[in-house]
Amino acid sequence: MIYALDTNIIIRYLRKDAIVTTHVDNAIANKHKLYVPQMVDYEIRRGFSISPKPQKEAIFKLFLERCPVVKADDTTWEYTIEVYSELYKKGYTVDEMDMFIGALCVQHGYTLVTNNTKDFINISRLSLADWTK
Repeated sequence: MIYALDTNIIIRYLRKDAIVTTHVDNAIANKHKLYVPQMVDYEIRRGFSISPKPQKEAIFKLFLERCPVVKADDTTWEYTIEVYSELYKKGYTVDEMDMFIGALCVQHGYTLVTNNTKDFINISRLSLADWTK
């Protein structure tokens, strides 16, 4: 399996949430690939910029060595436009960052790990997992 981790999952990992940490460690031990979408990297670093936490920042840097950032490209933006159009036509609204994250996951066939499944459930072709349970 190939997973992309949402911001809320990484925050829980940095807070040493036992359930999330176990899932992450098990995924790595079972040779699953874990990625951090570029937009999630931005959200995490943005948080550190307004509320510095040197210890957690250091843990995050080490985390990125095991779970690298996957960057958006021109195709990601095309997928994002498709996701936006599809949701708009159905009358759904989704946060812009969540649309980008979801589109990147659809583009690459990643399963998005999040505990905010309600924010992503309406994005077709997006596989979701919740590692908080």
